[in-house]
Amino acid sequence: MKVLDVLGVRVEMPTNHPIVLLRERDGVRYLPIWIGAAEATAIAYAQQGVVPPRPLTHDLLRTVIEETGHTLTRVRITSLEEGVFHAVLVIDGGPEAGGADVDSRSSDAIALALRAGAEICADEELLAEAGVEMAEPEEDEVEKFKEFLDQVSADDFDLEEGS
Repeated sequence: MKVLDVLGVRVEMPTNHPIVLLRERDGVRYLPIWIGAAEATAIAYAQQGVVPPRPLTHDLLRTVIEETGHTLTRVRITSLEEGVFHAVLVIDGGPEAGGADVDSRSSDAIALALRAGAEICADEELLAEAGVEMAEPEEDEVEKFKEFLDQVSADDFDLEEGS
């Protein structure tokens, strides 16, 4: 099981279709999941700490879980079937710990996990199948030059007369 961090919601161009981007915590793979506009808003609100005047659906579900004495332990992104990601809400540690696993859409599971402070994870097999490996972006040459200029002074140059 690999822990994933939610990097944020992006809009794919030119289709304007929202994507939530997850990144392997101790790795270089990313998991892009296409989601609906409402779920994109719910995820973005949770990341930004926006508290609406009335609870949204994911806020309501978190409250129901907590008020009934249970805990959302983790969210598992479990599979990719016909282009659709599936997830499981792990309640109270799952069936092996006396809790439950509840099937969920991945976007709803992510929005709920962010609100409940639950871990988001995926199996190695799923990341191998659907994960995208991206190299770390190289530092821009202009930024390197600016950094150099910030650290250099005229005294660093030994100029001879007439050069």
